[in-house]
Amino acid sequence: MKRFLDLLIHRWLRVPYPLHVTRFRTPKKPKATIVLLHGIGNSSRTWDDLIPLLPKDVRVIGIDLLGFGKSPKPPWSRYDANEQARAVSMTLFREGLSRQTILVGHSLGALVSVAIARKYPLMVRQLVLCSPPFYGPDTKRGFNRESVLRDMYKIARKHPERLVNLSPIMVRLGLASKVLDINNENVGAYMEALGSSIINQKSLEDARKLRVPTRVLYGSFDPVVIGGHITNLAKFNPKVSAKMVLTGHEMVGVYVKVLGKELEKVTLPRKRE
Repeated sequence: MKRFLDLLIHRWLRVPYPLHVTRFRTPKKPKATIVLLHGIGNSSRTWDDLIPLLPKDVRVIGIDLLGFGKSPKPPWSRYDANEQARAVSMTLFREGLSRQTILVGHSLGALVSVAIARKYPLMVRQLVLCSPPFYGPDTKRGFNRESVLRDMYKIARKHPERLVNLSPIMVRLGLASKVLDINNENVGAYMEALGSSIINQKSLEDARKLRVPTRVLYGSFDPVVIGGHITNLAKFNPKVSAKMVLTGHEMVGVYVKVLGKELEKVTLPRKRE
């Protein structure tokens, strides 16, 4: 019966799932609200090192994306950026946070943040996108870094069992986030998100149309981010600015400190025009 109701409500009637929320900081009179969205295969624990660096008078919450952490993991979901955006927006509405949030997204979370800002612009005061894996259309022309990355992702999708076995080794070697958790329960969600949100994405196209202030941070040593897409985006869209950080893809070390300083700036009270 429970499974039937789940299918009826969320699959057939398309009511978004409520997601797991971590309330990192809840001051009585917050001057701003920061919403943190993690990357693929991770959870709200991604932000543990960042929280102590944030202003004490700012509300800070983390959301586990659909399929990851403590959020639901429906086996039939596509896990694309738009579906994630609907679930995050529903969750924010239930939390009473439906207006003027500062959305901070890392990797997959950055792509979801773009989708939220496009679909529900009144919810968003500002975007801070960390390591967004923006890719253009899959034209299958030429041999370049982007085509190599796509091919690698496609190979990974064909061998989920290898990814499950490999992920703890990657964590131990420092090649992945310490909170990366790919297991038999969530590997399906990981593969679907990889296909729908990253390989076959429209996020770069959507980012070109953003109308909210957007700050993009990306690592100079990031193996999965195409820096040229980000610099071109900042040239094309006056609402977007970009900053390169001497780091890799994961939210650690220098990256965390730089993000903390950026969030200090964006949470300052707005000047009256």
